[in-house]
Amino acid sequence: MPEGGLVRLSNILAPNGPIPVGKSTWWEGVRTGRYPKPVKLGPRITAWRAEDIRALVERGT
Repeated sequence: MPEGGLVRLSNILAPNGPIPVGKSTWWEGVRTGRYPKPVKLGPRITAWRAEDIRALVERGT
């Protein structure tokens, strides 16, 4: 996980990322506030702030 910048969902969720949940679970968590809100970069491009994901991992999922 980079120190700063933006990361895409494929780098957040397992097997490539540190959070072991599926896409549906992730998006439900975003909707309910359990997971951080995304940054919309374009009509089909969504990313998250690396520092938000790092904080999520540090406090536990």
